Amino acid sequence: MKHRTLPNSELELMKILWKADHPLTRMEIEEQLPGKRNLSKTTILSFLSRMEEKGFVRVEKEGRNNCYFPLVRENEYLEQESGAILHRLYDSSVKKFVASLYDGAGISEEEIRDLKNYLDSL
Repeated sequence: MKHRTLPNSELELMKILWKADHPLTRMEIEEQLPGKRNLSKTTILSFLSRMEEKGFVRVEKEGRNNCYFPLVRENEYLEQESGAILHRLYDSSVKKFVASLYDGAGISEEEIRDLKNYLDSL
């Protein structure tokens, strides 16, 4: 199932939901925001509401709190986004993608070995 791409702010919240082993409240999500990221309660609720409209999360009332469940699996979203980036920026060429990482010094010798070992295992 193809999903829309999440903007970075919503993806940040989605990553928090994916890491959790249980549904989270808005307050729990807020507590797990990385670094000094300071979003207001209403901003977080707006993001979560949009994510619900897009079909990324489900909201259930538990007592006085809303709990948020991810509906899209992390690996499913990553596969979709990776494929879209590969197609859009690299003409679906994995070689061009890896070459751009290497040429831009974005990949270390250790990562090259890991990638080679991974490819050999396939």
